[in-house]
Amino acid sequence: MTTLSPEILAELEKQSIELPSWAFGNSGTRFRVFGTPGTPRDPYEKIADAAQVHAHTALAPIVALHIPWDLVDSYDDLRRHAEDLGVSLGTVNSNTFQDEDYRFGALTHEDDRIRRKAIDHHFACIDVMHATGSRDLKIWLAEGSNYPGQNDMRARQDRLQDSLQQIYARLGDAQRLVLEYKFFEPAFYHTDVPDWGTSYAQVAALGERAMVCLDTGHHAPGTNIEFIVMQLLRLGKLGSFDFNSRFYADDDLIVGAADPFQLFRILSEVIRGGGLNNPDVAFMLDQCHNIEAKIPGQIRSVLNVQEMTARALLIDREALAAAQRSNDVLGANAVLMDAFYTDVRPALADWREQRGLPADPMAAFLASGYLERISAERVGGAQAGWGA
Repeated sequence: MTTLSPEILAELEKQSIELPSWAFGNSGTRFRVFGTPGTPRDPYEKIADAAQVHAHTALAPIVALHIPWDLVDSYDDLRRHAEDLGVSLGTVNSNTFQDEDYRFGALTHEDDRIRRKAIDHHFACIDVMHATGSRDLKIWLAEGSNYPGQNDMRARQDRLQDSLQQIYARLGDAQRLVLEYKFFEPAFYHTDVPDWGTSYAQVAALGERAMVCLDTGHHAPGTNIEFIVMQLLRLGKLGSFDFNSRFYADDDLIVGAADPFQLFRILSEVIRGGGLNNPDVAFMLDQCHNIEAKIPGQIRSVLNVQEMTARALLIDREALAAAQRSNDVLGANAVLMDAFYTDVRPALADWREQRGLPADPMAAFLASGYLERISAERVGGAQAGWGA
């Protein structure tokens, strides 16, 4: 069995992966959103489910919120609820893609009234951050156009920069703005923030507390995502990850499900660039569990990140550097592949048991009876999901 060194175990023990509250609600496709027994009906129940992931893995102590999906009367009360369950509240995600006014844009809209409404929504999100102690405001914009000539693309970029400047100026001194990008969808001719370069250009003009969010499902097929990770770390502008998996588009599948080798390569560059356990680089999941159970889906996700992190930490960096310096093409590749093919799961299971955690968190959760209990208790009311 592979042995993980004390140095590697010390890095793994510090690892923290933020969970998205919306992953515990119902989700689906353009065609159907499926309900499941026990689905949370409010943010309090979402956080209770997220706390189960952390209790079984010790990997997920933070829960991200989405506004207005996670609106409550008292965020002081919600924060105390989270703390009582052993987790805290983290990133606040804005939403300017489910309001009729935003049909043709929000922060980029030509109508000053609508743009003002979108900016004010972000001000409200910052108020939530003050109440929860959150550091990061994450912005993803479903904005663009479907047809050539439909919009003045340059004017939209100018309006976006002006909107972001106003939002950035409202942040507290310890808070950050993190701008996500997405290749396409729902706009198909042009998207206002389609790639890391556009996000970087926008946030670089704001200031040092404006960063880029990299969603692993938001790229054109064949994109070398680990190159982007390297570049953003090199530039000091990688603020956060949204980990998930994709086969064709923004599939939001369990991270590592489609291409575990890609996840390994990404984490290799994270470690190389000083991004692992770096407080300025937030690890977060952004996934939708459409047909599988939601809590086990999140458990599987954080374990996949942990496993690939352990493998990436096994890379013999000295041997790799020596092979690279001598242009030993196959030798360098072999160093990487040796680490990737190492089965670290038995060593991680033993390590968990030594820390008082279940060796198999998935099996332990399924045996806990929690799913059966919430299915029996959460009867009545409206299940949380997209838009709630």
